[in-house]
Amino acid sequence: MLAVLDKSLSKAAEGLRGPAPSGEENDARDVAALLHDFTEDKERQLTISLGSGAGLAWFAKNGNLLLRQFYAVVDNMFCLFEGRIDNLSNLNKYYGLHKRINEPTLVIEIYRTLRDRGPYPAEKVIRDIEGRFAFVILDMTAKSTFIAVDYDCTVPFYWGADSEERLILSDDAEFLKKACGKSFAIFPKGCFYTSTRGLRSYEHASYELKAVPWVDSHGDECWPTYEVDFETKKPTSLRRNDSDFDWSEEL
Repeated sequence: MLAVLDKSLSKAAEGLRGPAPSGEENDARDVAALLHDFTEDKERQLTISLGSGAGLAWFAKNGNLLLRQFYAVVDNMFCLFEGRIDNLSNLNKYYGLHKRINEPTLVIEIYRTLRDRGPYPAEKVIRDIEGRFAFVILDMTAKSTFIAVDYDCTVPFYWGADSEERLILSDDAEFLKKACGKSFAIFPKGCFYTSTRGLRSYEHASYELKAVPWVDSHGDECWPTYEVDFETKKPTSLRRNDSDFDWSEEL
């Protein structure tokens, strides 16, 4: 799967856009070209162009049946999903959904609940999802994004920034290398990202994240590795009753 997001929709995380290696510059391609290259010669493929600044691409893969790929569109909210949710039936029941709702439709509805009502913090809601997963939600009405992976990042998933500072996400590391040069990394495990609040850990929600630069054998600074900073706690919240607060403002 592939998601290309213009910086007007979702800015790359701080530190993700690193300097180009010595003597190299990756030439940014337009969204249509990236979508075409990703799906070229693939069977059962789909590309969705969302104006000049965003696009999504998907194609069916043969292989691991436990890490299936899906896409869904609900009320101008687009979702790419890879993996599986083990407690799908229980979550569908909890959110009042039909028992046959699949994974990408479920996470869209979870996002909609967070966006519209905010009964719980996003960190808690994602922790309730059991399984192996990586997903991208693009809400074209609110002009926002919601991205998450499981605790152990068991689904290969990467993100990067090209020379136009577009945020690009994919399960294909080689494709991302070509699109972003050295400004790409594996998406941090146990984390989620929103266009308004940036990257956060839901596994260790009380702590801040820090970007740790990595320098290659040529001495070039490459993409950062994000990790939990256990020496920096977030300010203590005085909200003791989640149900009394509209957490949508924190999304």
